Amino acid sequence: MASIKDVAKRANVGVGTVSRALNHTGYVSLDTRLKIEKAAQELGYTPNELARNLFRKKTNIIGVVIPDLKHPFFSHFIKQVEMELYEKGYKTMVCNTVGISNREKDYIDMLRRNIVDGIITGAHSLDIQEYLSIDKPIVSLDRYLGDKIPLIHSDHRHGGRLAAEALLKSGCKNVAQLGGSFMVDSPSNHRHVEFSKIMKEHKVKVQTVEFGWNMFEYEYFEDVMRKFMDEHPDVDGIFTSDLAALICVSIAKEKGIKVPEDLKIIGYDGEDFTRLIYPNLTAITQDTDELAKRCVTTLLDMLDGEKKIDYHQVLEVGFQQGGTI
Repeated sequence: MASIKDVAKRANVGVGTVSRALNHTGYVSLDTRLKIEKAAQELGYTPNELARNLFRKKTNIIGVVIPDLKHPFFSHFIKQVEMELYEKGYKTMVCNTVGISNREKDYIDMLRRNIVDGIITGAHSLDIQEYLSIDKPIVSLDRYLGDKIPLIHSDHRHGGRLAAEALLKSGCKNVAQLGGSFMVDSPSNHRHVEFSKIMKEHKVKVQTVEFGWNMFEYEYFEDVMRKFMDEHPDVDGIFTSDLAALICVSIAKEKGIKVPEDLKIIGYDGEDFTRLIYPNLTAITQDTDELAKRCVTTLLDMLDGEKKIDYHQVLEVGFQQGGTI
């Protein structure tokens, strides 16, 4: 394998000149640059990216931490983040925390040791203090990590309001909402607070069931939903995540409960798979593509260091009219 010395010898210049030309770190005349590039091509020389990045203290790698790659929302989010980063000349290193683990902390340590240039995190398994202890570019999706870390999320409060209004309009009198753990400071929990508030204002009975902390497995959702529906056959409206909502539709069919005649079901996220069933799932939709774009743009602006950062960005939600309400 050719070395930088071989390129310098072939081009009849010094090693330093080759380094400046290939790394674009200093002036090299056009004729000399072309001669060096030709010599490198003829020899099949490939610059040592690791050494170059260590010298520049930049890797062009961004770490993205999410709870579970199998979850439809996060798999969509990761796909869009990777595409956005690649377009900007960055590579993506993905970590899913899969329940309670040290993976999230490992990525923070990688950022501290300059192995990645920055982190986009949507996970909830690490104590907030771990993030506050490092002065490096971090962007958070759906979790407040302090005033110095940009927070990007959908208008979940409005989402909860839309869901409540839809079930009220459908005539529901005894509803349930099932959602993520309320023990973390996440704006996503605002939808449940708003949903409950509106239902109580309209004198509608509402039950709130909290999912386990950082739990995203299909089997877990199925166990929780089946137990709930067994114990509460009188519920006439359910508000929950897309995946749990579709599990409800399936269980209702098993039990001979007609959807939407006897039971109204509304999901949250509105991912593509909710439109692959009949009837389509009625859902509150998040703009996952735009969430990904905002996370990437904000992180790269932080790396650039010359642009004003918006530390709290809220995106609008939408309403997907399906056949489950």
